[in-house]
Amino acid sequence: MEEQASSSEASSSSSSQSQPQVQPSLDDCLNLLRGKRDEQRLAGLLLVTKFWNKDDHASIRKVYDAVGPQFLHRLLLNGMGKGIDVGGNNRDVYLQLSITLLSAFCRVPQIAASENMVTKIPLIVETMSKEPGSPIIEDCYEYLFLVSTANEEGVKTLYKSGGLNVLASQLMILPDGSHMIELAMRLVQIIVSKLPSENVYSEYPTDLSMVVSAVAKQFAVLQNSLKFEALYLLSAILSNRYSAPVYDALRLMGNDVWSTNMRIGIVAILQNRVAPSHKLQALFLAECVISIVGEGWLIGEMNLTGSQVSLPADRCILLVLESSRVEIAVFLNDLAYLKYEAFKAPSNKENILVKQSNLGVAFSLVEKIIKLISSFGGEESAANAVINERTFTKLISGLNETIGVILDYLRDAKEHGQMKGNDLLAAVRVIGSYLAEAPDSCKDKVTELLAYMLSIEGEDELSPFYSIRFLLPMLCQITLKTGGCKILVSSGAFREVVGYLIALIEQNNYTSEDNGSIFLACDTILNLLLKRGQIKFPLDDPSFIRLLAALSHWPEGMDDVSIIMMASSICSLILDLTSEEALLNHPDFTSGNISSLSKLIERSFGMCGQDLISDDAKAEVDLFQIITSAYSSWADRFPRIRQAIESSGSFRFRHVS
Repeated sequence: MEEQASSSEASSSSSSQSQPQVQPSLDDCLNLLRGKRDEQRLAGLLLVTKFWNKDDHASIRKVYDAVGPQFLHRLLLNGMGKGIDVGGNNRDVYLQLSITLLSAFCRVPQIAASENMVTKIPLIVETMSKEPGSPIIEDCYEYLFLVSTANEEGVKTLYKSGGLNVLASQLMILPDGSHMIELAMRLVQIIVSKLPSENVYSEYPTDLSMVVSAVAKQFAVLQNSLKFEALYLLSAILSNRYSAPVYDALRLMGNDVWSTNMRIGIVAILQNRVAPSHKLQALFLAECVISIVGEGWLIGEMNLTGSQVSLPADRCILLVLESSRVEIAVFLNDLAYLKYEAFKAPSNKENILVKQSNLGVAFSLVEKIIKLISSFGGEESAANAVINERTFTKLISGLNETIGVILDYLRDAKEHGQMKGNDLLAAVRVIGSYLAEAPDSCKDKVTELLAYMLSIEGEDELSPFYSIRFLLPMLCQITLKTGGCKILVSSGAFREVVGYLIALIEQNNYTSEDNGSIFLACDTILNLLLKRGQIKFPLDDPSFIRLLAALSHWPEGMDDVSIIMMASSICSLILDLTSEEALLNHPDFTSGNISSLSKLIERSFGMCGQDLISDDAKAEVDLFQIITSAYSSWADRFPRIRQAIESSGSFRFRHVS
């Protein structure tokens, strides 16, 4: 084939010297392409590439049919050094010619979708891996893109041929904003959207992390439509349910350049006039990045390499909060309309689910900002160096406004009798997160809606549970003051807390999260009971009798000092509200509970007597003081408990009647 190409070129040169040059027609080329000898076909191909229009699909089809797929395949193999006629200086010519032709032919969708084109994908991928800087790379990308979009088998073949690995390695070195970058990004988009995610993400997490890093750079530096393609590709990769291995690979990267580029790109989207859908997508991406590197990412440098432009380190957190606030207001307004005013069309349900999902992302970002600013002032907080008082005031103002909007949405839901919904539960979670840090914010609205918020259920809940858990940190905070206790009692919300605590401690197994929630509920109830003399406390409320019975059994089989002391202290305070006779006449209380209470309080006295409480355990010491003080008040009213305790060998407290 090499000699044929040389003789063809020589013949063409001799002819041009003896005759005036005539522009060949398509028919002339087709006649050569249909020739029986390879030199005729090569001459025809060399001619046709000089004058054909790549958008003239009809002509391209004629050329393809004339030359035939077998000859093209041989030409490609020879160019790769795998054919029969291997060697010589014409290999590069064959390779460039074959790939240029293949790319051009694939502009016709029917040709691109053919099996002949799909089967060449492994050869093209191999060529790309060996010739990363070659001029033919762009045609390779175009070929892969056209075949992969025309035939699903093309995507599968590209993936099986190691295409994702090649794309990942080359994305790092391709020129910024080039057509090759664009095609490479689109090929990755096709792979992650068309193929089973559970396979792609588990088999190529490192390659996908390299893609994220490379595309993040484009997202930061580009100022054209390709910036938005980068945005959507990054979101697609990082928001996938199987993306955990990619997150891990990104965390293992030796630098944070990729996350800085993400910050630059997201800020550019949020601070400019772009379509609302782009801003929402930028928030989606921000939520993903924070999930990988933490809330501290919201504050940081934004200097592009080689650029003189620098943005303040607090720009990102302010933009994310403001954009989230706007999205929350819009989504809540839309949801209220769809749920309470719009015609009940079947499409509304799907629309509501989409808006609830989008709302969840904005809520999540607000929660992450709350978590970050709650660390301000700590000795190890990196934010202290870059967040000034003015910025902090802006953040608090934005959060107050956001929480106010969410509370208004809940008030509207209450007025419409809505008690169940994941959007309502998510709203309670955000409110609880903020009020745990700022318990006095929106005080009037919170007081008005507290009982309602504690009664909200998620779609899959049979009774309120998570709403109480989300609000417990705030309830524990406000009950440190008498005013907060009055709110809890007057609204009847304390019953929800008591019921929640009973439900948790009666479980056979509970998680570490449950354990933390149990102690928050205990602290809240303890705060209430300690201030019982300063508030109108319901002395005969049956919920406390049920709690007394549950707490008496809670520490059985446990040696945890904190559990024993907490249960004993709450029980001691509840006992001070009643008498043994009244308890035994209550339908929710039995004589067996008296025995359990006796053992519980005896154990707490015994632990103190055996010095099982360390000097550093101030909380347990305080609880023991509560127990002894309460015991001195009610011991005469509980003769059976008193006898059991004082007859035990571990009792050291002397009761004075």
